Amino acid sequence: MNAEIVAIGTELLLGQIVDTNSAWIGQRFADNGIDLHYVSIVGDSRSRMLDTLKRAHGRSQVVITTGGIGPTQDDLTREIVAEMTGRKVVVDPESLIELAERFQKRGFILTKNNEKQAEIPEGAGIFRNPNGTAPAFCVEDGGAVIISLPGVPFEMKWLIDNEVIPYIKAKFNVTDVIRYRVLKTVDLGESSVDHLIGHLMKDDGNPAVGTMAHPGQVDVRIAARASSEDEAEELIGPIEEEIRNLLGDNIFATGDETLESLLGSLIADKGLTVATYEDLTGGAIADVFQQAAGAAFVEGNIVNSNKALERLARACGESLPFADGPERTAALSRAMRVVSGATLGVAVHAVEEGDQRTENLGRGETYIAVTDADGTHTRHVRSAGRGVPDRRRAALSSLSLVRRVLLGLDSPLGA
Repeated sequence: MNAEIVAIGTELLLGQIVDTNSAWIGQRFADNGIDLHYVSIVGDSRSRMLDTLKRAHGRSQVVITTGGIGPTQDDLTREIVAEMTGRKVVVDPESLIELAERFQKRGFILTKNNEKQAEIPEGAGIFRNPNGTAPAFCVEDGGAVIISLPGVPFEMKWLIDNEVIPYIKAKFNVTDVIRYRVLKTVDLGESSVDHLIGHLMKDDGNPAVGTMAHPGQVDVRIAARASSEDEAEELIGPIEEEIRNLLGDNIFATGDETLESLLGSLIADKGLTVATYEDLTGGAIADVFQQAAGAAFVEGNIVNSNKALERLARACGESLPFADGPERTAALSRAMRVVSGATLGVAVHAVEEGDQRTENLGRGETYIAVTDADGTHTRHVRSAGRGVPDRRRAALSSLSLVRRVLLGLDSPLGA
């Protein structure tokens, strides 16, 4: 069987509320072996809702709607579901009693418009909603089901876990599980990852392999469907091994681990301390190293003037090369190590090309250097910018270089 979500509400289309409900439902369905194929968002328009729900009902065995079952005039879900399945809208007596009792306990008067929340399509099943006033309902039609839930997240989540998933699994005899593993890579762009492992990304593959790109990081997801967790793990194992052989040391972690948490463990295990220099990145480097190293992060300098640079150079007796580039950045990393007394000096020196307004992949050059007791190691990234993605990319590249230095790894595949 396959499932589909229709999120209802004009506020979602206007960007006033972000549809986090669908993402959460998708995760819970995947954990329970339920295939989610489509997610749609539609506003509070009778004609567009009817069109969207008809399309969903025609191609999916389970349609989940969120929103539109409240008391207001633009809460149209129950009417649209009834019209689409050829039913009348009727009052559920038990729901009306519960609604009246709830209002009475809270000292409110049950107004006529609130009685609307006790209405359901004729013949629908009821899912009691202990966290809100509107009950959820389920309409079985032509071998498929339409389940309408409130849009309020804490109401919806309780209903999904306690009512909807057990109902779907029982009705459609869902016994398979879906398990996935995420391999996190750094120093490779998405196109480079695709070049190396693209042959494993088959439409109908089991396990299915896909990528998720973030600034400075690409995640590789391996998802397997099987009759048990052990069988799913057996399917994932050989594919993971092949991907690891192809991507090598660019894979730094799996699951929830981050580059910051990994580096923090390395710094703590080796009893190191860290100091950073940066300019264009404006604090992004200090931020990630403070997250990583905690109390082992002793100093961070953000320098945006020649006078400050000269002061730093004089403080450690270092002569800074005039030209921008790896030699100048290496000198800055050595200077930070001397001035701060840290065991690791990290410098990130970025040079923009011209006056640009781009937020990502800005034109320019970023030079990274790490100095420890054994010498200085450098890295060159061919972009530079003030936007959040560019600063995040530079930060991850600097964390990655420190990781490679501490573990004695070769240069990355992408360098």
